[in-house]
Amino acid sequence: MQKEYFMKKAIQQAKLSLKTGDVPVGAVVVKDNKIIAYACNKKEKKQNCLAHAEIIAINKAIKKLKTKILPDCELYVTFEPCLMCVGAILSAKIKKVYFGAYDLRFSCANLLKENNFNFSTDVEGGILKEECGEMLTEFFKKIRKAEKLNAN
Repeated sequence: MQKEYFMKKAIQQAKLSLKTGDVPVGAVVVKDNKIIAYACNKKEKKQNCLAHAEIIAINKAIKKLKTKILPDCELYVTFEPCLMCVGAILSAKIKKVYFGAYDLRFSCANLLKENNFNFSTDVEGGILKEECGEMLTEFFKKIRKAEKLNAN
């Protein structure tokens, strides 16, 4: 029940991404069962390829806690983290990652727990995966439809 609650908060963030034409991904950082940071994708809005929801949320949490790592925190994200975000999660030493939809093209989540680094993170995927996946599917359908119309 608690996992679903925090994932719903991440979903709310993901929906904000849609307003700026960004891929609908949202993230929340949780410590002691309280949300301490949240973010949505802002790559398009900021014209910055590094502005992923996870990176932004981790940065906010680090600033709020005045620390450089987050070993007592959990991250909830609507879509399986990419390679860049996996690196940030491991660098921040986040305790556990929960994600919604799986990346069926390029899965990186296994790198969080099965790696040769000096730190690993627990990971659990599939939390509200249908709701998370539906947002992504609809977003990319609209993109493809618009591209098709522009091509004609």
